[in-house]
Amino acid sequence: MTERPGDHYAAHDPVPAVEEQARDWPGPVPGDAFGQVLQRCWSGGGRAGRSYEVAERDDGMVSVSDASRYFGGPSTWVATERWAVEQAHGRVVDVGCGAGRHALALQERGHEVLGTDPSPGAVTVSCARGVDARHGTVLAPPSGVGLFDTLLLAGSNIGLLGSTRRAPAVLAALADLAVPGAQMLACGIEPYATDDEDHLAYHDRNRARGRMPGQVTLRVRDGRVATSFFDYLFVSADELRDLVDGSPWRLASFDTDGPFCLARLVADGAAQ
Repeated sequence: MTERPGDHYAAHDPVPAVEEQARDWPGPVPGDAFGQVLQRCWSGGGRAGRSYEVAERDDGMVSVSDASRYFGGPSTWVATERWAVEQAHGRVVDVGCGAGRHALALQERGHEVLGTDPSPGAVTVSCARGVDARHGTVLAPPSGVGLFDTLLLAGSNIGLLGSTRRAPAVLAALADLAVPGAQMLACGIEPYATDDEDHLAYHDRNRARGRMPGQVTLRVRDGRVATSFFDYLFVSADELRDLVDGSPWRLASFDTDGPFCLARLVADGAAQ
């Protein structure tokens, strides 16, 4: 009989002493895991195979991606990210700028750009690459940065809305950075564009807990270092429309390319 991958390990009994010792370990060390991943990749020239981002979901699901994706130019992006950069106008704030890939493309198009990120390591890398980046979160942006014509939430950063409960505060905080008539360009992934059984089971678990199906709780790992768990929200057009109802923003358009989406929101009362 052909031996399958994993059979060798399954044939061995667990070692009770080791399992008991594992329960005594203090767990991950809190820290800027995402920043460490980006800094290591940047020190390797931003090339593939140098550093990997490990995302751990609260149900135990783990995904691994090459950190070089945070350094690629527009030709490596999904279409919705390119659309967002093309639609930007005026002074731009790149919220959750990471390693600065979108900010750099915007600068090349002649925009004045400020990047913000809660990761000190990400800010360090962005600055090293020529971006004016500041440390700040979506709810506590850096002070004294002024107002912006375009607020960019690239990557999948529509997820920064977090949850039904968190979204109103996030939308209000973003409005505080906007000039009259500003636009928000927010990229994401539609949560229902999947047939993955693990993701569908996670949706069902969320519904049972009174959460939005696309609300994901996760943290980033790098070796023994881990960020805190945080909520990241994937939404459909109808769900986003409901979330912004009564906020300073109005959903003007919601364009898709496969599972990827770009929402354009305008300040309430502004012309579409």
